[in-house]
Amino acid sequence: MHPPALWDWESGQRVVLASMERPENAAWIEEPHVSPDGETVAALVSLEEGGLTAVINGTPWTNTFEKAWLPRFSPDGRFTAIVQQDGMWTLAIDDEPWEETFDFLWGTQFSQEGDVIAACIQSGGEYGICLNGATWDTLFENASQCILSADGKASAAVVQLESLKPADLEAFQKGVFGVAVNGQRWDAQFVNAWTPAFDAQGQHVAAQVRTSLYDYSIAVDGVKWNESYSCVWEPRFNPASGKVVAPVRVKGAWGMAQDGQIIWEPKFTQCWHQVFSQDGKNIAAIVAQDFGAFTVAVNAKLWNVTFPVVTDLVISRDGERVAALGSNNNADWQIIVDGRTWAGTWDMAWKPVISATGGNVAAKVEKGKRQTLVVNGRTFAREFDQVFEPTFSPDGNKLLIRAIDKGSFVRIVAEVGKA
Repeated sequence: MHPPALWDWESGQRVVLASMERPENAAWIEEPHVSPDGETVAALVSLEEGGLTAVINGTPWTNTFEKAWLPRFSPDGRFTAIVQQDGMWTLAIDDEPWEETFDFLWGTQFSQEGDVIAACIQSGGEYGICLNGATWDTLFENASQCILSADGKASAAVVQLESLKPADLEAFQKGVFGVAVNGQRWDAQFVNAWTPAFDAQGQHVAAQVRTSLYDYSIAVDGVKWNESYSCVWEPRFNPASGKVVAPVRVKGAWGMAQDGQIIWEPKFTQCWHQVFSQDGKNIAAIVAQDFGAFTVAVNAKLWNVTFPVVTDLVISRDGERVAALGSNNNADWQIIVDGRTWAGTWDMAWKPVISATGGNVAAKVEKGKRQTLVVNGRTFAREFDQVFEPTFSPDGNKLLIRAIDKGSFVRIVAEVGKA
């Protein structure tokens, strides 16, 4: 698949697959998945004679498997699924399974360009990560929360570094967990570790760590911040400076710390899910000033609107647009952009998408089991059986709509001002 700049951006509708009906030899078909460029629709199917395979634009794979799950398209347009054959698990990519097989495999991940595909694996009672079919040289007694760097050149996971006897609380409290990067463990060990995260270059890793039953901090490349807190949330690297920013709890209130120094005064009931502009100058986060009163803070300045639930926070590359979803008790979803709610409520809404340039915002929504898009506050003129996440053209002037309409999969390119 070509990069987005080389996709077909000619305005209009094209039918990619005329019928989404179950193939004749299939007992049942799972939900459809669509490639990022909208040129391919795929689904897993169970065959009447037994076994599972995938159907790509109506054409089945040659290979069949005992089991198949977690179907996903890579960013470069390859269709993947976790599959089992002869009792062993592996990953199939465009009908070609990896040669390596495992006792179990899960959590498929992709590099930003899609050229590297990784998954968590278990083999012989040991755990690690497999990248493009090549497994870490060192495996561990336990591994979880596997991650892949943006360029796919590095991978990391939380790992168990020492064995524990049943109910051995003393050994647990001494700390047996850490982080491994490319199969190489940190020297430091902690009571617990969570949510490792890479920097933009894939050279450094930060993670939440628990140093005692009551103390938490952030560790970067195995070195703990000097400060400890009553709780912390997921750390993230500033994409420009490389500094680590994490929500921290101090004396019962939440704020934000950078490399161990407070940058947002701890005054919130909750503070988490921080995101950065590309230049690192703007930070937005979901916060609450009181129980059940969530909003967004941008550089610690609060929006005026609150909801019982705020989720799916995004920020534009230049930091000028910030969007999120708000809900009243997981019903009546609304789209919030720059502190203002768009008109209309929805049975369900999905994570907003902001164009790379131009500051346009779109989101997938659903009402009465019909789906459509809302673009810059205006509802798209058509409804669909199903619509997938929208994609803006590189210049932000057009919108790619991938949808199932009356049993057909259609690809629509609409001009943003007319969407």
